[in-house]
Amino acid sequence: MAETTEKLNAKQVLRQLQDKIAQDVWDAKNRGEKIGWCASNFPQEITTAMGIQVAFPENMGAAVGAKGGGQRMCEYAEGMGYSSDLCSYSRINFAYADLGKCEELEIPMPDFLLCCNNICNCLMKWYENLALELDIPLLLIDIPHLDEMECDADRVKYIRAQFDDCIHQLEEITGKKMDYDKLRSVMEVSQRSSKAWLRACSYMSAKPSPFSGFDIFNNMAVACVGRGTVEAAEAFEQLADEYAELAAKGETTFKGGEKYRILFEGIACWANLRFTYKTLQSQGVNLVATIYGPAFSFLYSNLDELMAAYAYVPNSNCFEKEVQLRVDEAAKNGVEGAIIHINRSCKKWSGNMYEMERQLRERLGIPVITFDGDQSDPRAFSEAQYATRVQGLIEIMEANRQKKEAEKNA
Repeated sequence: MAETTEKLNAKQVLRQLQDKIAQDVWDAKNRGEKIGWCASNFPQEITTAMGIQVAFPENMGAAVGAKGGGQRMCEYAEGMGYSSDLCSYSRINFAYADLGKCEELEIPMPDFLLCCNNICNCLMKWYENLALELDIPLLLIDIPHLDEMECDADRVKYIRAQFDDCIHQLEEITGKKMDYDKLRSVMEVSQRSSKAWLRACSYMSAKPSPFSGFDIFNNMAVACVGRGTVEAAEAFEQLADEYAELAAKGETTFKGGEKYRILFEGIACWANLRFTYKTLQSQGVNLVATIYGPAFSFLYSNLDELMAAYAYVPNSNCFEKEVQLRVDEAAKNGVEGAIIHINRSCKKWSGNMYEMERQLRERLGIPVITFDGDQSDPRAFSEAQYATRVQGLIEIMEANRQKKEAEKNA
C-alpha cells in the first residue's frame, strides 16, 4: 500500500519556509555571493527582486531571546563595553559579530548592511557601529518621522531618490542588476502576501477568536523575511483560510475557553513568551488585538506608494495616527481591557505608551495595565509583577462586566 503524506498545516508550512529562507542566505554565502544584514523595515522587495540574499539581525535577536540565549549574549556585549540600556537585539548582534557564533541561532557574516531609520535612531547607530567594526559598506535610508496623518508627495520624492541611489550602490557591491519587471512582479506577490497576512489577523474579531493572538507573534517572522515570495503568499493564504474555517464553525484553538478579550500593546517578550501567554490563557484571557504583527504588511499599488508604505511603521507614524489605529482595532475586536509592555529595549515605542495608556483608557472606556519587560533580555521582566497586574486587570474587567449587567437589568 502506498504511503500517504499528511498535509502540513499553515503554521508548519511557515516554519519550514522560515528555515528555507535562512538556509538560502547560507547557500548564497557559501557560493561566494555578497550577502547583507538588513533591518526589518527595509523594503525587502528590492533585495528579492535583485536576487540578493539578506539576513535579519532583529529576527535573530528575537529567536535567540525565545530560545533562552538572550541574557548570555547581552552580558557578553556589556562586557565589550556596550550599555545595558541599549536595545537587546543590538546587544545580541554586537556579541554575535564579535564571537562569530551563537548556539541558539547563527546567520552568515555580512558583506554590506541595509538600514532605514524608520524604526529608531538606535538602529541607525547600531548599524553605523557594525559598519565601522566590520569594515563593510552601510546603505542607510533616511525616512523622516511623519508629523501628519499621511505621507506627502515631497516626502515620497525624498525617500524615492535615496532608494534609487541605494539600488545603484547594491548593483555595484553585488554585481547584480535591478530588473524592474521583476521588481513589479515581486511587488505584486508582496501585496498578495500582505493582504493574506492581514486577512489572517482580521479573524481575531470573531467571537470567540479562532486562535490566540500569541499565534500572531509565532507566525509573523515570514511576513518580515519572505513577504515577496510566492511561497509566503500561499502559506499566509492557507493560514487565513484555516482561521476562516474555524471562525465559521465557532471553534478556536485557544485552550480553556475565551472569557475575556484584550489588546496587547508592544513587542512580544520573546524571552518570557511562554509565561506571558500561559498566565493569560490559564484565566481565559485572550489577546485579540495587536498592532505589532499586522504592522509587517505593507500595502501599495506602485513604486512611489511602496516608498510611502515604509513611512507608515509604528515608530515612524505620527502619534495621533498610532492612537487611532489601536482604538479602531480594539473597538472592532471587542476588547475589554489592554496590556501595555513597557519594553526596556524599545525606548521610542515605550516612551509614547504612558500617553497611549491614558488615551486608550479614556477613548475606549477600558482598564489598561502596564508591565516592565524586554523583548529579548529576561532580566528586565518580573513574573510576580506581570501576574499581579494581570490579576488586577481581570478583576476590573469582571467588575465592569457585572456593572453593565446590573444596569441592563435595572
